[in-house]
Amino acid sequence: MDSTARRTGGGLFEGLYRVVMRRNSVYVTFVIAGAFLGERAVDYGVHRLWEYNNVGKRYEDIPVLGQRPSDE
Repeated sequence: MDSTARRTGGGLFEGLYRVVMRRNSVYVTFVIAGAFLGERAVDYGVHRLWEYNNVGKRYEDIPVLGQRPSDE
């Protein structure tokens, strides 16, 4: 039964090995692209979370910032 699984294609990890990790150049490219895309996703998520937590407290949200009251 084990030999038939290997002949017919195997599991998820064997397929991943065949596509990505068989050649070193493809593996390194996969790791670098994954790190870049992962960094972009985390940066976007943290930025959105920061904006959500600071609504009304940011410089852009305060309409009268920098204006002095008139002395009348």
